[in-house]
Amino acid sequence: MSATPIATITGLGTAVPARLVTNADFEKYLDTSDQWIVERTGIRQRYIAGPETLTDLCETASRIAMAGAHITPEQLDTIVLGTISPDRRLPATACELQARLGAVNAAAFDIAAACPGWLFALAIGEGLIASGRAQNVLALGAEKLSSVTDTTDRSTAVLFGDGAGACVLSPATGDGRGILSIVLGSDGNLADLLYIPAGGSTEPISEKVVRERTHYIRMAGREVFKAAVLAMAKACDEALEKAGVRAEDIDLMVPHQANLRIIEATAKHAGLPMSKVMVNVDRYGNTSAASIPLALAQAVDEGRIRPGSLLLLVTFGAGFTWGSVVMRW
Repeated sequence: MSATPIATITGLGTAVPARLVTNADFEKYLDTSDQWIVERTGIRQRYIAGPETLTDLCETASRIAMAGAHITPEQLDTIVLGTISPDRRLPATACELQARLGAVNAAAFDIAAACPGWLFALAIGEGLIASGRAQNVLALGAEKLSSVTDTTDRSTAVLFGDGAGACVLSPATGDGRGILSIVLGSDGNLADLLYIPAGGSTEPISEKVVRERTHYIRMAGREVFKAAVLAMAKACDEALEKAGVRAEDIDLMVPHQANLRIIEATAKHAGLPMSKVMVNVDRYGNTSAASIPLALAQAVDEGRIRPGSLLLLVTFGAGFTWGSVVMRW
């Protein structure tokens, strides 16, 4: 017997910057090629912010989500933003978004869970609704990863893009649609495989940090790949069991869009054909916390997700953190 939803998504919105960067653009100044990038990652292009701030992208996505949910900013109780690339270290970008939206009744805060940030925000929103502390929660996953990516490092420069995804979470209505299960996890022992060495309070920004470029993302690619596949496979199994559904019941899996080979390995473990897997890593690259909402929105627009569709969402990121959600749309 499947679980009974407590909260459901009533509105979804996304936004990306105007500037499109193709693999050919990297060929101009890095020792790389379109073929090399596509074969190893599946990425063909990504959107990189120019004048846009993270708050700008979040505002656009949020207004689309609220319009879909038919609510006003004043009706929001909480704003939760998953990001590791805030506009400023202080205050939270969620607070700047709250002011921009005019959400005068909402508590607002950021969470740093990397790529699973949106799923972590969903979990918080669901908990607030379950406890009766909120009726309408704006849950976002948004990144301006171009601000923390070393453009001279060919192993990471080609991977990341910028974007924002937002949804309004509200109490489930009893029609079976909503979040059926959420599984979250982390393993800090693997933190140094994907991290930003400096720029925090341990080693603040300095001339040395800037010269050594240690305020940018560093990644051990092969080790991250292995850990990602294992964690996402486990998270899928747990979320399906917790929801009381089987893999064959899933209409569409929407995984984190980091690497096509990781997506294929995760789908294989779950026993799902690629025809039941949403892939748009070629279009956006790795947008971290924005990845799954961007993929969800595209799948809805393309008619791959309809009311009543059973979805499996799964992601993995720095921390290491991971998460999986089963929901009926």
